[in-house]
Amino acid sequence: MSDPVKVCVIGAGVSGLCMLGMLKKYQDQGRAVSITCYEKQDVILGLWNFTWRTGMDKTGEPVHASQYRDLFSNGPKEAIEFPDYTYEQHFGKAIPSFPPRSVLQDYLRGYFNHLGVGEKDVLLSHSVQSVTYCEKTKKFTVTALNLSNGNDKATAVSDVFDYCVVSIGHFSIPNVPEFPGLDSFPGRVMHSHDFRNAREFAGQRVLTVGNSYSGEDMMLQTKKFGAKGGTISYRSKSTGFNWPEGIDERPLVSKFDGNTAHFSDGSSGEYDAVILATGYLVHIPFMEWEYRLQCPTILNVPDLYRGVLWSPMSEGKKSADNRLFYIGMQDQWYTFTLFQLQAVWVAQAIKGIKEIPSVEDCHAEIALWTGTNPEVTSCPYKAIQSQTDYLLRLQADTGFEGQFDAHKQFFDWKKSKVDVAEYRNKAYPSPTTGTMAPVHSTPWMDLMDDGIDAYINAA
Repeated sequence: MSDPVKVCVIGAGVSGLCMLGMLKKYQDQGRAVSITCYEKQDVILGLWNFTWRTGMDKTGEPVHASQYRDLFSNGPKEAIEFPDYTYEQHFGKAIPSFPPRSVLQDYLRGYFNHLGVGEKDVLLSHSVQSVTYCEKTKKFTVTALNLSNGNDKATAVSDVFDYCVVSIGHFSIPNVPEFPGLDSFPGRVMHSHDFRNAREFAGQRVLTVGNSYSGEDMMLQTKKFGAKGGTISYRSKSTGFNWPEGIDERPLVSKFDGNTAHFSDGSSGEYDAVILATGYLVHIPFMEWEYRLQCPTILNVPDLYRGVLWSPMSEGKKSADNRLFYIGMQDQWYTFTLFQLQAVWVAQAIKGIKEIPSVEDCHAEIALWTGTNPEVTSCPYKAIQSQTDYLLRLQADTGFEGQFDAHKQFFDWKKSKVDVAEYRNKAYPSPTTGTMAPVHSTPWMDLMDDGIDAYINAA
């Protein structure tokens, strides 16, 4: 019997743990594998951890997570339900459609326990510093810092692998624009990555730059917990939502003068705090440049066949002989189930269960789907349908069973957001069981307890 192929998984968030779980699921099929997973945090679940820290963590690494107090799901949980482990199965009953972070984190831990993976399978506090690929040996050399004993006692560890899976996500390195006069703004200025507690803005007028999901939720959160109100500044177009009294939308900020923000339509307003909800960068500094994914946050990513297999077309990039994979690097409507199906696809490829097409066929498909980006991103409903179709292609490729089509839940949710402070009071059916979620007994704007016990008991 030949030796197991060695697989490196970088990151133990939801996508990385899905990867570990699916390699375990197929352990009795195809070639044998030996897996090493590096995670720079001292806990698993990546972004789904709350920390009071901002900037740097206790080891001097950039803080990865951006969760905040009182964070509730901003999309229906039914649209991201694992078909092989439903919410009803985990909690023993149906629960409302927009749970808080603590409930979703508990569900995720339950799912990975169900798959038989957890902390025991991960080298925690190991920050990957470099990944290089040898074209001659077709192997990766991965070097990480073991930060278990703190930065001052960190030690470097290196190993050689046959396959590498990058699953670090792309919601941890802030995109921070510059605006004239912002350096002299007298109040609080932060990126949404550092937002931790809406209560600190009580009695203030808040300007949120960016009107996507973080921007709209942080504006609602600050209003919910006592802010006077404020403005959402948009780059391309307004949301068209019906906002609570005291909140308005204006086009992009052009400059600041003291605590006055001037907007591109000639209007102005005075504010006490500025939140830059301006998105994140795809940032993979440890990866050798020739093998590094470089792109904005977009729906169909370049250089990745089926959105996961490194098959570069960009100038200067090199092939890694179908041995390098990226998970979860797309702009996302679906999350948990997208990571799950991507991990199934990669696991089958690594274990030799799935045959990978020729380079020419891979490149033709990449060109086909990246070419649709302008059209499908012009309308959220087209984007949702496009990503739904993508998941169904992965499912068809792998034969993985389950109901993954949640476009109906997404469409209905999107329509309900016109009344943006009320959409979390709606209920949706599970794609897997058909069970309709109950409506929470307390409207979201009045719900001040984000604890798991209070939420589940009120269901």
